[in-house]
Amino acid sequence: MAGSIEPIANMTAALSHLPGIGPKSAQRLAYHIATMPLEEVRNLATTIWQSRKNIRFCQKCGNYTTGELCEICADDRRSTEQICVVRDPRDVSAIERMHEFQGVYHVLQGTLSPMDGVGPEDIRIRELMERLRENHVQEVILATNPDVEGEATATYIARLIKPMGIRVTRIAHGIPVGADLEYADEVTLSRAMEGRREM
Repeated sequence: MAGSIEPIANMTAALSHLPGIGPKSAQRLAYHIATMPLEEVRNLATTIWQSRKNIRFCQKCGNYTTGELCEICADDRRSTEQICVVRDPRDVSAIERMHEFQGVYHVLQGTLSPMDGVGPEDIRIRELMERLRENHVQEVILATNPDVEGEATATYIARLIKPMGIRVTRIAHGIPVGADLEYADEVTLSRAMEGRREM
């Protein structure tokens, strides 16, 4: 990188791998880190490393946790009769911000994308079907993103569940097509959840 010494260039290159961080933002962060006291930089790096090391997936739903079960699955006040299916843990956080949904989740950890070679066996659809067979689930809410992959995934899962006699709904499109749940505000998410439709 022109005008940067090697350590700044290395930090810039590493930071630019983060989502939403372009080359200019990465360089700004690298220069900021260069002005920080060494102890603060060490604490930042250690915190990130330690936190990442302690994160694992919930054995039941696939959400992030530090133990065997996430806080939601471990909470016996949550209704196991209603399962909200989402793409990844960020979507769980987005829906939880509403403070309205009292069911549990199933995190697919991806969506179907034949173009990228992602098929049903590559995401947690089999685990979802096992949960539905083992529990008395009344409704499955499909809350994947309203993009091509999210719609294809929702349609595929709905076809699998229908013969089981379980109600399958899809969140309404108060969320614009192509948008990510994690960026939606609480009101938009709440309306989308209220306006979910049968699939």
